[in-house]
Amino acid sequence: MDKIKTIVVEDERLPRLSLLSKLEDWRATLEITDACENYEQARESILRNRPDLLFLDIQLNGKDSLSLLEELGRSIPLPLVIFTTAYSDRKYLLGAIKLSAVDYLVKPIGKEELSQAIARAVAKITTLQGSDPGRLCFKSGDSLLFVPADEIAGFRADGNYATLVTFKREEMILESLLSLERRLPDCFARADRRTIVNIRKVHRLNPQEQTCTLQGPDGAQTVMKLSKNGMDFLLGRLLEQ
Repeated sequence: MDKIKTIVVEDERLPRLSLLSKLEDWRATLEITDACENYEQARESILRNRPDLLFLDIQLNGKDSLSLLEELGRSIPLPLVIFTTAYSDRKYLLGAIKLSAVDYLVKPIGKEELSQAIARAVAKITTLQGSDPGRLCFKSGDSLLFVPADEIAGFRADGNYATLVTFKREEMILESLLSLERRLPDCFARADRRTIVNIRKVHRLNPQEQTCTLQGPDGAQTVMKLSKNGMDFLLGRLLEQ
């Protein structure tokens, strides 16, 4: 996939520089086409550059950026939008939802929530461009991983991050289990504090050893260790199906 054309719109210098610095971690995926500091600059740049993704502050020198999007929407297809704002007002949140924002991040923005929002945007852009919608997107080091959901056995907590467990390998990803739990498809369940399991791939449960054997599409198997509560939860979920 080509780099995603991205424009940052932020009217305050320090927050703008801070966001641009954080986005350096995504330079292999995002092409920062421009950084704008007011309504007029943003309108001109968006019309000229036609970005795929927009980081947009809600208030731009007293002007409402929701109005900017409504104005642009009369001329061009709108890019995906991640709002970056100091406001948590319900009015702005509802406006963002109406405009199908990818995410609504309240400043100061942490790296984990930023990574989660970008991964969501990348997955959506990948789908819109005709790639396999069954693939999930994860941040690993300075690159992105695209993995079919069918090939994922689950995830294990690894400090502040997580280990992605497929039927062929394991790899650390820069996202917490809580973040994953919020965005993964329904076939993934948080079995216990340290483990997320792909329910559809459960092949065998061993309560005595507290292990769960999962089987992939080609018959390959992997084993994940669970807590007693995790075993009970998983057994209950499987019996419900």
